[in-house]
Amino acid sequence: MTERPALRDSRLEVADRVAVLTMDRDDVRNALTGTGLIDDICATAAWVNRAVDDVSVLVLRSSGAAFSAGGNVKDMVERAGDFAGDPATVAERYRRGIQRIPLALEAAEVPILAAVDGPAIGAGFDLACMADIRVASTRARFGETFLSLGIIPGDGGAWFLQRLVGYQRAAELTLTGRVFDAEEALALGLVLEVTAPEDLMPRVEALAARIAAQPPKAARMTKRLLKSAHRMALPDFLDLCACFQGQCHNEPEHAAAVGAMLDRMTRR
Repeated sequence: MTERPALRDSRLEVADRVAVLTMDRDDVRNALTGTGLIDDICATAAWVNRAVDDVSVLVLRSSGAAFSAGGNVKDMVERAGDFAGDPATVAERYRRGIQRIPLALEAAEVPILAAVDGPAIGAGFDLACMADIRVASTRARFGETFLSLGIIPGDGGAWFLQRLVGYQRAAELTLTGRVFDAEEALALGLVLEVTAPEDLMPRVEALAARIAAQPPKAARMTKRLLKSAHRMALPDFLDLCACFQGQCHNEPEHAAAVGAMLDRMTRR
């Protein structure tokens, strides 16, 4: 197996081509700033891209009472840590700090599933929005709460949220900063499903296993196509599809998958 990244505030487990990254700073409600979580998330995203033979799905979850509280509000009040300094200094810390997360997750080659249990607030909400698929427990709460603190979504949340729910709803959620529950998140299409807390990880693990069972190289190409469709004109996108399909038809996993399907058909 490709050597795993060294993590500070998270745990990484891998089984059956599914990697599970657990944010493990319940003492600060898994705040992304002022902890090692930014480095942990980015290192893991880079690692799954290298672990082609070992990983097909990345699950992002948390320990403790919150999925993530986002930025460390205590540091904001004290103008300490990531929030200290003049405007240019703070801006550079954002670029070298929390803004690395959206770039790393956008570049991840495998599907990312977020298991949201407890509050996902501010940058924690945005982190969930960066996943490909979100499943929430009934304990989940969501909020794009930056404006309520007199700041903007500095981690790219405004980019992700409107792509999930449309401009008008994203504007309402961002400009009011209101916190809403898992059922509303389901109605808005922000989460795929809502489960009881005890059923959250079994459901996410089942979904991850189903995806991980797919031919791995084709699955990575399909993830890339889904992301590319947002930014490409149709003729360019179809050209990319043709190139990828040419590769797929020449991969051993394609022949194996077709053979397995023919075997199932002959046994019926």
